[in-house]
Amino acid sequence: MQTEAPNWRTSTYTGTENCVEVADKDLKHVLVRDTKERGRGLLAVQRSSWAAFVEHVKGA
Repeated sequence: MQTEAPNWRTSTYTGTENCVEVADKDLKHVLVRDTKERGRGLLAVQRSSWAAFVEHVKGA
């Protein structure tokens, strides 16, 4: 995993009820966490899987 501090951010499309934050400084993974429960952990998703997810969501 990454050695630098994550660059957490939320989407400008994110509402206030169901927010997630994403960090993508790591070369191999995109990190995802719940904005309201930051201390509960995070997901480390392979970049290729994240890209496929984003493309799928754009088509929804």
